[in-house]
Amino acid sequence: MGRKGTILVIDDEEVMRDVLECLLSAEGYRVDVARTGEEGLEKFRERPYDLVLLDVSMPGMGGIATLQELLRIDPEAVVVIITAYATFETAMAAWQLGAFNCIRKPFQNDQILQIVEAGIRRRRKDEERRILSQTLRQGSALRQIIARSPKMRKVLDLVAQVAPTRSTVLIQGESGTGKELIARAIHFMSPRAETGQFVAVNCSNVSPELLESDLFGHVKGAFTGAIAAKKGRFEIADGGSIFLDEIGNISLDIQAKLLRVIQEREFTPVGDTTTRRVDVRIIAATNIDLKKAVSEGRFREDLFYRLNVITIHLPPLRERKEDILPLTQHFIRKFNAENNRNISTELDPEVLRALEEYPWPGNVRELENVIERAVVIARGDRITLDCLPDEILDPRAAEDFLHRLKTDDITRDIPIAQGISFYDEVAKFEISLIRRALEITGGNQSRAARLLGMNTTTLNSKIKAYNISVK
Repeated sequence: MGRKGTILVIDDEEVMRDVLECLLSAEGYRVDVARTGEEGLEKFRERPYDLVLLDVSMPGMGGIATLQELLRIDPEAVVVIITAYATFETAMAAWQLGAFNCIRKPFQNDQILQIVEAGIRRRRKDEERRILSQTLRQGSALRQIIARSPKMRKVLDLVAQVAPTRSTVLIQGESGTGKELIARAIHFMSPRAETGQFVAVNCSNVSPELLESDLFGHVKGAFTGAIAAKKGRFEIADGGSIFLDEIGNISLDIQAKLLRVIQEREFTPVGDTTTRRVDVRIIAATNIDLKKAVSEGRFREDLFYRLNVITIHLPPLRERKEDILPLTQHFIRKFNAENNRNISTELDPEVLRALEEYPWPGNVRELENVIERAVVIARGDRITLDCLPDEILDPRAAEDFLHRLKTDDITRDIPIAQGISFYDEVAKFEISLIRRALEITGGNQSRAARLLGMNTTTLNSKIKAYNISVK
């Protein structure tokens, strides 16, 4: 690489290429030359350049068209237009398209050197600003994840390692462990944070019929109610990352379409006949054993291996008790701000002991709910034992729930037969879990929701949808 920078000269005149190459090389720049716009673009795609000197009038692909393509490849490219016909209109057109400057032939050597030096200074400042922005963004993404325990520190080390890559990531962990937070960190610590969005999709909250349209979009009239065309989440995430939460719940039909997107980087909107291409990084998450789902015929084996490129296992909160205190202090600060309270982040020993001895079946999400409640109902400026729910003070109820969840026949031995409805069986399983949680908590829906690691509103809507009687 040149001592002062790298320059690409695109000009169809051999004399002009030779003059610029000699002049700039003598000044310490590394110079590559191209005879046509097409050749210049090929070189530009192969390696980055600090500055491009581009003739505006060339046979074949003209300078303006080449400029547009250069800026499409790298929106921050510094391009100086050179022309023998430097009218005001040409200069303005190039400048409006994004050219750094415009210079007329014949030029003075000092003039071209000044413009080149100024352009490379601009490029360096842009790079410094981008690196600083990325560093700050990465630090911000990691600071949102509280990790004092060795297990979570290992997770964050892996996140930092895989974030800059293009590889698909599968995040495994129980509900409430923070899988979406990890997925967001992966995106915002990657170059994709500058080129596209982070788009999250909860695959378990949408019916199979609507999920296909949600993911891939639809054309007008594709189905009843499709009064206008709609972009799917994959198209919205183009250039960025898409987070598919609870991917183990999607139907086999949509699994096949998802496999195509991963393999071919293309999809077809519902009701359309033309394909759309996208550049999207897929980050998936699940709280079920996908290997077991594959063996039971509920999940495609080829899709599993496509997703299982890099796997991140999130430990449950009961296995990372060193994080309970800093997480609690974080949530106290958060809910102090939201509720205009001034609760101390210092915990009495008996309160911390109760929090650390509780098994947290709902993980970090349950802890957040418990601390929000404690901050709101605290009478003084500290959280005391009477601010905590009964199941925290008597963790045997939650332990019994976990034991029964693991040993109950409904969690295994579900018959798989021809014609079985996967979604009917999931509904039966949800009903069983909700009934047991309500039984353990004596019908208290707030406590049952905490045991299940969900919001009370979500639990209440499921109780109504399934017509579950609450005693």
